[in-house]
Amino acid sequence: MHDLLGYFLFCAVLTAGGWALAGLMTRVYAAERTPLSPVFGPLERGFYRLAGIRADVSQGWKAYALAVLVFNLTGFVALYAILRLQGALPMNPDRIAGMPADLAFNTAISFVTNTNWQASSGEAQLSYLAQMAGLTVQNFVSAATGMAVGIAVIRGFTGERGAGLGNFWADMTRSVLYVLLPLSVVVALVLAVQGVPQTLLGAVHATTVEGADQVIARGPAAAQIAIKQLGTNGGGFFGVNSAHPFENPTVLSNMVQCLSILLIPVAFCFVFGRMAQDRRQGWAIFAAMGAMFVLGLVVIWWGETGGNAALGLGTNMEGKEQRFGAGLSALWAAATTAASNGSVNAMHDSFMPLSGLVEMVNMMIGEVVFGGVGAGLYGMLLYVVLAVFLAGLMVGRTPEYLGRKIEAREVTLAMLAFLSMPLGILAGGAISATVPAALASVQEAGPHGLSEILYAYSSAVGNNGSAFGGFGAATPWQTTALGLLMLLGRYAIIVPMLAIAGSLAAKKRAAVTSGTFPTHGPLFVTLLILTVAILGALTFFPVLALGPIAEQTALAAGQSF
Repeated sequence: MHDLLGYFLFCAVLTAGGWALAGLMTRVYAAERTPLSPVFGPLERGFYRLAGIRADVSQGWKAYALAVLVFNLTGFVALYAILRLQGALPMNPDRIAGMPADLAFNTAISFVTNTNWQASSGEAQLSYLAQMAGLTVQNFVSAATGMAVGIAVIRGFTGERGAGLGNFWADMTRSVLYVLLPLSVVVALVLAVQGVPQTLLGAVHATTVEGADQVIARGPAAAQIAIKQLGTNGGGFFGVNSAHPFENPTVLSNMVQCLSILLIPVAFCFVFGRMAQDRRQGWAIFAAMGAMFVLGLVVIWWGETGGNAALGLGTNMEGKEQRFGAGLSALWAAATTAASNGSVNAMHDSFMPLSGLVEMVNMMIGEVVFGGVGAGLYGMLLYVVLAVFLAGLMVGRTPEYLGRKIEAREVTLAMLAFLSMPLGILAGGAISATVPAALASVQEAGPHGLSEILYAYSSAVGNNGSAFGGFGAATPWQTTALGLLMLLGRYAIIVPMLAIAGSLAAKKRAAVTSGTFPTHGPLFVTLLILTVAILGALTFFPVLALGPIAEQTALAAGQSF
């Protein structure tokens, strides 16, 4: 009961915080004055002058998408170069060598796509320069890219006819200056007070009781951890991520980070309602996301606190930190897989099969249960398009959303975006389950081994970044294959959603009549949830039946893997 009360308070604080932040974000993206304007306004205008950008010039969807792709490609090249050359670059007190080509490729793509999958251990394989000028910078700009695309899609759905989608360079700059940077400073200070290291000094060498030399890694961790959570990036400064006592030392630091993971995605729901000039629309999307999040959280909590009956054990504490217990570990697992965050404060490989099932489903459906910053909102709008289309078919009327007709072009683009998930997960996972070089990464036999593959490929395509701990991701096969699938999962959704937004922005808004299907009430919320659930079940249930469902069934019969 204490866990459930804590969950209720967490959800209440999260909702209130998201609602308050949405007001600021709406003004920021409308280029209106905010309390932060005197501080960041001159800096913002200076960036525009230096780069030759006219922030008031709105782009069409093709120009917006091209700007996204060019900017992200430039970021990939720069980060790849830093990782390869870090051994010869400054700010490397521990003399860490440059990364191998395949690992640098995987890491660069991972951070540019906001996945932050790590096949490397941060404290052992990254210099301070790589951590700060490489990963931390991408934590900001990859998150800002998702936020910019989210705002552009909202403008296409809600704006005036022919108004365009906005300016990518301005949206990205404002995302960093007015949202991500101020919040990161606050969170970093809180984490530093709680004991998270923030130093440029090298590792500490200590002599153990047995007389051995122990190397204790440290570094500028608090700053990176703040943006990794707020930007739903998730990559840890330390190899074991937020289970490490230097990354996440206390219950308070745990709750602050957990709130940070979901804060901006929740705010985007309310930004949508404000920009649509009908706040009920934002509440409807929030209600659908919130209902799915709470259901998943309760299932994970029940699975972990119920324990393993086959072994006669109570609460499942395997792979968990004693300072957090099963309750806070369940909350983090639900939040990090519902959002495209991927940080962990416990090892998901040790969770019960039913809990692992929820975590995988959260990623397989496109991480739209709040999802990544910006990405969760435009991912859910993909399902909105499909839900409205299905509703139109059922009542025999032309589907409409916010007064704009949903026609063949929008549905086709939505399906192309949707199919990127099963293509990457099922096709990629099938190859990984048959090729010997890929199978070498799988630790366990039977259905749990299949779950390791499914989780890894769902995490990559869903731009999540977490993994079952037993999966060996550092092989050349996996670093290359998963890197390519991260690209698929990011841009095969971004480009079609921008195209849908551009198509809707060009359409005339129809007047609301008595025959218009309302998209702000309980009926629409239910339809939207069912659309997500049915499409997810039809696509992924067969393979899930062979993995976590089979493992849970075997566990009930007394067999474990």
